[in-house]
Amino acid sequence: MLSFFKRLFQQSYEGLEKAFQKGAVIVDVRTKSEYQQGHVADSKNIPLNEIKIKLDTIRKWNKPVITVCRSGSRSAMAKNLLKSAGIEVYNGGAWTSLNRK
Repeated sequence: MLSFFKRLFQQSYEGLEKAFQKGAVIVDVRTKSEYQQGHVADSKNIPLNEIKIKLDTIRKWNKPVITVCRSGSRSAMAKNLLKSAGIEVYNGGAWTSLNRK
């Protein structure tokens, strides 16, 4: 069972590395006040409830997107929204975890 989780997280990290190599944009989907308390450098703050109305802007970046939030829940929801819109997207989980990479 432990090896399953190791493979799962390793594959996830490899996906993020490939996305970064393609010039991925980190999108922090927390509220503006949460974002102001700390965030990944050079990330963009688009709160989860604004993702749908920002789809055209995000598409124009023409880059992979890595979503982050406080725990990984909202970033997973944002990932699903972006993926259903045809955008290459990865869930980076908690911003603090991604910030350490």
